[in-house]
Amino acid sequence: MRWFKSSYSEASANACVEVAVQAPHLIAIRDSKDPGLPHTTVTRAAWAQFAQALRRGALTR
Repeated sequence: MRWFKSSYSEASANACVEVAVQAPHLIAIRDSKDPGLPHTTVTRAAWAQFAQALRRGALTR
């Protein structure tokens, strides 16, 4: 898999998320600080809903 740093991750921050296309309909997500740990896989639809919620500010603390 080819991993990409999330556009929401700051260049100098320690809290980075990486994503990769695992199959035509699946997205893999991992913590860039520890790439050796298992990754999480979600559907493209679930990833799109999550990204939309982030853009709307629906997932703030």
